[in-house]
Amino acid sequence: MMDKTGDAVRQQMVAMGSGVFEIGLFKPNAEASEPIMLPRVWDQDALVRSIAWLRHQNQDGRNIYIRPKGEHNLSLVDDLTRDAIVAMTRTGFAPAIVVETSPGNYQAWMKHAEQLTKEEGTAAARALAERFGGDPGAADWRHYGRLAGFTNRKEKYRDPSTGLHPFVRIAEANGAAYREAEAFVAAVRHQLDIERKRGRERLSRTKAIAGRPVSGDLKSIDAFRADPKYGGDGTRIDLAYAIYALSRGVTKAQVEAALRSRDLSHKGGERRQIDYVERTIRKALESAKSPAFGR
Repeated sequence: MMDKTGDAVRQQMVAMGSGVFEIGLFKPNAEASEPIMLPRVWDQDALVRSIAWLRHQNQDGRNIYIRPKGEHNLSLVDDLTRDAIVAMTRTGFAPAIVVETSPGNYQAWMKHAEQLTKEEGTAAARALAERFGGDPGAADWRHYGRLAGFTNRKEKYRDPSTGLHPFVRIAEANGAAYREAEAFVAAVRHQLDIERKRGRERLSRTKAIAGRPVSGDLKSIDAFRADPKYGGDGTRIDLAYAIYALSRGVTKAQVEAALRSRDLSHKGGERRQIDYVERTIRKALESAKSPAFGR
């Protein structure tokens, strides 16, 4: 069994092709005295030397995960069917490695022809998940995948008759970049350029609108931010102001500008900031039961 685990680990490392990996040992039902996640950063030699310890931790209930350290040339597509894997290969998107995480459920590591930035890596993972029916919640540049050779400790996969959990196994491993890599990455970068341009144009418009005074004696968003009953909670303040303003005839564009008058960088990149503002306004419109106002 030790040899099989070692062979699987080595095969996955070689196929992924990274020099250094981040390993995560996750135990959702950990005792109060132990951490839920045990993170490690190892090169290939250190990972091989640690297989026995990883097996012990796996037997103790920890799931074993792996991802490349730092920016890299891989994208993980999670929660795939066998039919999806076949479709990927048929259309020029053959994975560098396919890992069966539980019976009939797969993860695919796609190898691009070059290293991607964090933004590009996340965009590529999302586009691949959308194209082949993967899990969008796992689509980002640094998501963990399962390490083959260890058991999947999720309770729903435990065999009730034997009490055993299924092994995570390698279904395919060629270690190569997929045929459509160059064209696909070029398309991802082109779409990112379009979104950045739209974001800059949108920001310019909202800044211009933000400078326009709101008619009448309506309270500004600054009045909400100064109100102690919100305790400085920016999300509560934004929603309260949006409900108040939209129900009194303030346009969506003016509300968007007001919400964006604070630093939203903690929400993520430009796309996530836009999503947050739009989501807040949707909630406000539902609460205020007001018709949608033109931009």
